[in-house]
Amino acid sequence: MIKRLVLVILVLLLVFGGIFGWKYYAGMKMAAQMSGPPPAAVIASAEVKEQRWQPYLQSVGSVEAVQGIFVTTELAGKVDKILASSGQRVAAGDLLLRLDDSVDQADLQGLIAQRKLAQLQYERNSKLLKDRSVSRSDFDQSRASLDSAEAAVAAKQALIRKKAIRAPFGGQLGIVDINLGQYLSPGDAIVSLQSLDPVFVDYSLPERHFADVQPGQAVEVRVQAWPGRVFKGSISAIDPGIDRATRTLRLRATLDNPEHLLRPGMFTEVNTVLPLRDHVLTLPRTAVTYNPYGESVFVIQQGDNGDVVRNRPVTTGAVRDGRVEITSGLKAGEVVVSAGQNKLRNGQAVKIDNSVELDGKVNGG
Repeated sequence: MIKRLVLVILVLLLVFGGIFGWKYYAGMKMAAQMSGPPPAAVIASAEVKEQRWQPYLQSVGSVEAVQGIFVTTELAGKVDKILASSGQRVAAGDLLLRLDDSVDQADLQGLIAQRKLAQLQYERNSKLLKDRSVSRSDFDQSRASLDSAEAAVAAKQALIRKKAIRAPFGGQLGIVDINLGQYLSPGDAIVSLQSLDPVFVDYSLPERHFADVQPGQAVEVRVQAWPGRVFKGSISAIDPGIDRATRTLRLRATLDNPEHLLRPGMFTEVNTVLPLRDHVLTLPRTAVTYNPYGESVFVIQQGDNGDVVRNRPVTTGAVRDGRVEITSGLKAGEVVVSAGQNKLRNGQAVKIDNSVELDGKVNGG
C-alpha cells in the first residue's frame, strides 16, 4: 500500500515538474525575444527625384457658346412652313420658318398700285411744271404722295420679311418643338441656335493669382464626356474687377472646336498654364504622411545591421499626377518609404521590397 502511494506521488511529481519546466522554458524564450530587436518591416521605397515641372492654376468652369440664342418671332402669326430640322447645322441667313403672310402679300399689291399711280402723277406734274401749267404746291403734293406710297410699300415689304424667320448667325439648331398651323405670339421661342466653333470657357481663380494671368496665356481643358482628352486654348478676356462676395477673378478662355465635341453647359476642369519650373523635387504622394501638425516622411538610412528609417518633417507644395512637390526637408537622391509606413517607428529596421503589394497598392521605386 505504501509502495503504491510512493509510486503515485513520484509519477505526479514527474508530470507536474515537466509542465512547470516547460512553462518556465517558454517564458524565458519569450522574454528573450521581447528583449531583442523587432524583425525588419517590409516596405516599398521611392527616390526623391529632381524634375522639370509644368505648374498649373487649377479651377473649374463651364463651356459657353460664343453666340447662343433662342430664335423667336417679332410678329404674331400662324406657322405656314417649317424648314428647320432638329439638330440641323445652318448658315447665317438660312430660312428656318415662315409665318402665313397671304393677307400682307395682298395688301402689298394694293400699295404697289398706289405707288404706281403716285409715280405717274408725279411724272405728269413734273412736265407740266416746266410749262408752268401746274402750281408749285401741286407739284410738291404729288412728290409727297409718291414718297408716302414708296414708304408704305417698303414698310409692308419689311413686315413680310419679318414673317420669314432666318438664322441670324451660323451654328447648330436644337430641338424644333413647333407644328404647322400653330399660332405664335411675339417673343415665342422657336428653336435654340448655338455657334459651336469656337467656344468660350468661363472660370474663376482666387484673387491672389491676379498677377499670374494675362490675355493670351495657354489653358488646358478637360470634360467628363471625353475622358483623357485635353482641349487647348488661351485666355481671351479677364474681368477688370474682383467679385466682392467670393474674392475671385473671372476669366474667359477661347477654344477652337472644329469637331463640336465641346457643348455649351459642359462642366470643365481648367488648368491655366504657368511658366516651366526646373529642379523641382518630387515624391509619390503615398510617401508623405499628413498629420494635423504637419507633413513627414520616413527616410531610409544605412544602419549598423542594415537599413533603418528616420522620421523627418517636410514641407510640400503642388500635387500633380500622383506626385507631390517637396519644397524643404529633403534632397535629390534620398530614398524614403513610399508604402508601409503606418507600421513603422523611428529607428526601426526595414527590408525593401518594391515588387509586392503593400496596403492594397503595387509599389515601385
